[in-house]
Amino acid sequence: MLTTRRRVAAAFLLAAVTFSVAGCSSSSDDGSSSDEIAGADAGEAGSPTPSASASADNDAPTFDFPSDVKVSVEREQTGDPTKDAILRDVAYSAEARLEGFVKGDGRAANLSRYFAGPALTYWSKRIAAVKQQGLTSTGSYRYYDFEVTDIANGKTAAVRYCEDQRKAYSKEIKTDKVRRTQPSDDDFIETTLQTAKNSRGDWQVQQASWKKAAPSCVQG
Repeated sequence: MLTTRRRVAAAFLLAAVTFSVAGCSSSSDDGSSSDEIAGADAGEAGSPTPSASASADNDAPTFDFPSDVKVSVEREQTGDPTKDAILRDVAYSAEARLEGFVKGDGRAANLSRYFAGPALTYWSKRIAAVKQQGLTSTGSYRYYDFEVTDIANGKTAAVRYCEDQRKAYSKEIKTDKVRRTQPSDDDFIETTLQTAKNSRGDWQVQQASWKKAAPSCVQG
């Protein structure tokens, strides 16, 4: 029988370099790939404010989103301190990733805080590539159904959550043109990931994989 640590490792072995992208998953009206990041507003951002889900936490990160980017994080407390800490930081990681694409900054402080290893390398490169394409992110992003599926020795954990991108789009930085898409089940994405606790006490995303139109995430 596999130990808890080995189950976590096995679950993510094949997902080591497979990652989702931030942004709408449907095909855009100009035929751009579903792998392209949804664009964010290139206009002037408002004053940085703490995440709604993070405002009561000590040492909570501050996310700087422009007015045309809306983020909703639906994260319930489990009653288990370790699981709650893991889910809190995973929720922060989702916002940090989106913020990186919005700003076009693959070295943003929040991204480096909540991602490490292969995940940080991938997203840093992906953000730079999308910015070079002249795209950013706009619209509404909703994250929900956070769940810790496994913990190994209080140091590594497997987590999954859902994302609703039906109102998330790519946006051209120079022209402000929004690449709108038709909503579909592909806009519901299930992300599974592996996290590890660092010396600071943050749970960082190390590896992740994703699935579009996951039955567990699709909503009417």
